[in-house]
Amino acid sequence: MAGAVVIGAGPGIGQAVGRRFAREGLPVGVVARTDATAGAAAEAVLRAGGGGAVAARTADSTDEAALRAALDGLAQELGPPDVLVYNAALIRPDTVGELSAREHLDAWAVNVVGALTAAAHVAPGMAGRGRGTVLVTGGMPDPKPAYVSLSLGKAGVRALVTLLDQTYGASGVHAASVTVDGPVAPGTAFDPDVIAEHYWRLHTQPREAWEHEVVHRG
Repeated sequence: MAGAVVIGAGPGIGQAVGRRFAREGLPVGVVARTDATAGAAAEAVLRAGGGGAVAARTADSTDEAALRAALDGLAQELGPPDVLVYNAALIRPDTVGELSAREHLDAWAVNVVGALTAAAHVAPGMAGRGRGTVLVTGGMPDPKPAYVSLSLGKAGVRALVTLLDQTYGASGVHAASVTVDGPVAPGTAFDPDVIAEHYWRLHTQPREAWEHEVVHRG
């Protein structure tokens, strides 16, 4: 059974999405920047039950070679994924003119280019099989002057989803973003387990009902 890969599998949305797919019995691969985070995510997903295999890899989403190698390793262990979730982001407050060009490029590399690298690596295989889902965690439905780099990145994510749909949608690949309009915290209207339901629903949508952006407003 083809499963899901979650990039950016931290203790919030990333782990919650992994657990949600695991409960359906799907194999789940998790990718995080550190061994500790990746290991904790794998343990949390495994505890969620469902009986599917769980595997972890370590990679920085801005390191193209490492990210591609992690995806290849997970595909070899679990099979080619039917679902790719990109949840990595560099979240920090910054205003116009505050960051250097280098700092903006670093933020863009995490927020957008990593998603492009991952999608470009797995979506052609999905298209060849005639099915697949690429989901990206979005945010900032309206740009905020206190979060310039993140606002730019999340606008880039929405554009990327459109481009992925235009490129692979006709071949059966569903590209969509889940835009989270608020701070993620357990026990609130932005509980990660609640948000994770959007990812599962998007993956299981029939083709004639595909949505390309869901905004979670709490």
